Formats: sequence, structure tokens, C-alpha cells
Amino acid sequence: MRASIYLPLVRRDLTLATRTPSQWINPLLFFLIAVSLFPLGVGPDPNRLSEIAAGVIWVAALLATMLSQDSLFRTDFEDGCLEQMLTSPHPVILIVAAKVSAHWLLTGLPLILLSPLLAVLMGLSFEGWRALFFTLMLGTPILSLLGALGAALVVSVNRGGVLLSLLVLPLCIPVLIFSTTAVQTASVGLPIEGHLSLLGALLALSITLAPVAIAGALSVTGGGN
Repeated sequence: MRASIYLPLVRRDLTLATRTPSQWINPLLFFLIAVSLFPLGVGPDPNRLSEIAAGVIWVAALLATMLSQDSLFRTDFEDGCLEQMLTSPHPVILIVAAKVSAHWLLTGLPLILLSPLLAVLMGLSFEGWRALFFTLMLGTPILSLLGALGAALVVSVNRGGVLLSLLVLPLCIPVLIFSTTAVQTASVGLPIEGHLSLLGALLALSITLAPVAIAGALSVTGGGN
């Protein structure tokens, strides 16, 4: 069955990640260090920290996600595995979905699990942390999908990390705006259903369109070494 390639490919990428842990540990360390430095820089005042917490955490999450995106397809491209995947009978979209899922499990999910610690560190209220949790749940998959699109476009470019950032960061601005606004709104006791609905719509749009675009980009840029 063609669909059977999805779970084996996810397990393959997770297993490979355990052999090179720096690829997913370094972004998490960057995320923790970047957020932890702000209380030292602006002072321990909880009111001031809670005001900037949403922006700080989300910008750090965005940059941490970008750190691991360049290698999403590059390793398979360099050793020829990507070409074999693209020429296999399995749907390219399914292969893309598996690799993006593995990336989110290694980067997005740990960021969500760290959110309670960061909420305490930045002085967020329970309502603010709850909003942060929901925005990370909806927003980090979008970041993985958009980052995968950029990675597919620059997979054949040596040292394409800067180009990847230039391509992806502008696309992530709506996610950043809606997420930070949701956390700030929840912190003052106002409803955030509208913000979450917008993020949900962006996630649905990304899940629908991004895999097709990534598959098309890989067929052009990743078809051979």
C-alpha cells in the first residue's frame, strides 16, 4: 500500500535525528537561551516581562525553527536518497508530509512542552500561558510547512540558510502577529477565539497548499545532484 510509506519514513527521520542530535538539540538550546536572556536584560519586573513575553517567545520559536530547516531535505539530497524518493512509486506529497511531520516532532513539539517553563520565567498568567499553548499548537506546524517550502527551494544551493530565511520569514509574519496578539489579549482577560480561528484557517490553508508546493519545488530542484 502506498500510504504505508508515511510512518516508516517518519521513523527513519526520527532515527537519523538521534544519530545527529545537534541538529535538533541546538535549536532548542537557542530557544531556551534566547528567552532566558530577556529577564536578565530588561530586569525581573513581572509586569514588564509579561508585556513582552508573547513577542519574545514567539520570535525565539520562529528563529529556532529556522535553524533546523536547512537540513530538512539537504542530507537526503546530498547522498542521493531524495532522488530515489522522488522517482519511487510513492506519492511525493506523502513523502513531504512524513518529513515535515518528523521535523515538527523534533522542533515544534518540544517548544510546546517547554511553554509552561517559559511562561513562569516570563511572568505570564495562566490565561496567557493557555493562549501561548494553543497558539504554539496551531502555529508551529505552519512554521514547519513554510520552512519546508523554503528548504525545498534552496535544497540545491550551497549554504542556502540565509536565502532560506529571506524566503520564509516574510511568510511567517501573519502567524507571528496573530499569535502574539492572542497571548496579549488573553493576558488582559479578553476572548481570543477570533485569533485562534485565524490561526486555524492559516493552518488549514498551509496543510492544503504547502505540501503540493513543496512537492513541486522538489521535483524541480531536488531531482538530481
